[in-house]
Amino acid sequence: DRVGRRRVLILGWAIGLPVPFLIIWAPHWEWIVAANLLLGINQGLCWTATILMMMDLMGEKRRGLSTGLNESVGYSGVAITTLATGFIAASFAPRPHPFFLGIGLATIGLLLSVLFVRDTIHYSQKEATQNPERIGPRSFWGSFGASLRDRTLLSCNQAGLVTKINDAAVWGLFPLFLASQGLDVVRIGLVAAIYPQVWGVTQLATGFLSDHVGRKPLIVVGMVVQGLGISLAASAGGLAVWIGSAILLGIGTAAVYPTLIAAVGDSSPPMRRASAIGIYRGFRDWGFVVGGLLAGLVAEAQGFHAAFLVIAGINVVSAMLVAGFMTEPSRARGFVRSSTDVF
Repeated sequence: DRVGRRRVLILGWAIGLPVPFLIIWAPHWEWIVAANLLLGINQGLCWTATILMMMDLMGEKRRGLSTGLNESVGYSGVAITTLATGFIAASFAPRPHPFFLGIGLATIGLLLSVLFVRDTIHYSQKEATQNPERIGPRSFWGSFGASLRDRTLLSCNQAGLVTKINDAAVWGLFPLFLASQGLDVVRIGLVAAIYPQVWGVTQLATGFLSDHVGRKPLIVVGMVVQGLGISLAASAGGLAVWIGSAILLGIGTAAVYPTLIAAVGDSSPPMRRASAIGIYRGFRDWGFVVGGLLAGLVAEAQGFHAAFLVIAGINVVSAMLVAGFMTEPSRARGFVRSSTDVF
């Protein structure tokens, strides 16, 4: 919001460039931890900047499509690179060979950002001049306070956090649960891979769909479907049932993931949109921490089934909160938020 998208993107790639070198040369575990810290900063800056730039470029009428496209391409990249590095590690060694690919990707990302990317903030500036009544808070803390007072933004923040609680449970507990049911590594890998693959591909359709049917219906349905998928994971029904659980989880996550970002973009003043989306992504990704602790504690005390059922229940409650408090964001020009939209 203050310095533009391009500078943040370049800074993110510059911070990410040392990551593969740190891992290749790491003499101690602390180097690996430091590399992960830099990688987290790189992802936070670069992915947020690219989301905003695509939203700027594609405009308010295609905001859902822009976020769906960005997230779909991003998670497809995760899947492809995971496959490639796994193949390289199996063919050569876990270190350093797979991280040569990381050096190449980080270098390409930085060069593309410096040489070819142009800033897009002027699109938001133009939108702001056409909607002078949508100025919004002038500071980060003002934007943070608005995200807690505004019913729609708060609904999106809690739904995003719950979605990441699901991720923590699926990636942390699901493989352990499947192993306890006697599945071998190949079948566990198959079930675990289906979830992000369905999620990544389906986001293209759900982001586009949200531009036409609205954000709120997809978010409510998606949270319920995620809850259903999680509850199905607690079943001892066999491989077919667990694959169905992964598919449902992927579809539900795809319904909410790009739609929530688009809804935050709809509900934010143009020149404070980046702040609002950054705050939303902060709330959302804390779900990894909350979900990891919650799933681990409940599973330790009551077992896998109880942990999955508790998280499924949280999804249903989240869907009810969205249904009760969220106002369908307007994308019409000159939209003015009414007093009923805030607590």
